[in-house]
Amino acid sequence: MNGDCLDVMISKYRGKGAIIDSNLLLLYFVGLYDPEQIHRFKRTKAYSVEDFILLARLLTCFNRLVTTPNILTEVSNLSGQLREPIKSSYFQEFKKQVRLLHERYRPSGMVCRNPHFQRFGLTDSAIVDLSKNKYLVLTDDLRLWSLLQKMEIDAVNFNQIRPFGWSSK
Repeated sequence: MNGDCLDVMISKYRGKGAIIDSNLLLLYFVGLYDPEQIHRFKRTKAYSVEDFILLARLLTCFNRLVTTPNILTEVSNLSGQLREPIKSSYFQEFKKQVRLLHERYRPSGMVCRNPHFQRFGLTDSAIVDLSKNKYLVLTDDLRLWSLLQKMEIDAVNFNQIRPFGWSSK
């Protein structure tokens, strides 16, 4: 994906919003708490402070950041692996950030009926179900991104914009 294509996607979804997948939301929350924790925390070590800055800049392009209870549960569970005393103060910040997100719910029984559920699980299936023609999906999960592409659901693979450090015009 090049910068022009990304700018088109942002323009299309600026007012509708974007769904942030679990790993990227975890990076965002950890980076907001303390960018130095990104390379220290085992769940965000694969990222850099520059990745956080890029993601934060990208997220400011949307009027609405959308999530699901499934995504938030995954992020909370992964965040729970932070060590004390960081963990307690991190979760204070987590509470503040969750209030800024637009949480959308899809009943699990309904999501489990989707044909891709057995291969992709509850969280990714809920993202697919929720996003179709409504929200841009931001992910770094190649499997999920490939599924979204096959289903003609607009999505950005964060790994494709990391190397060139996208910047909005």
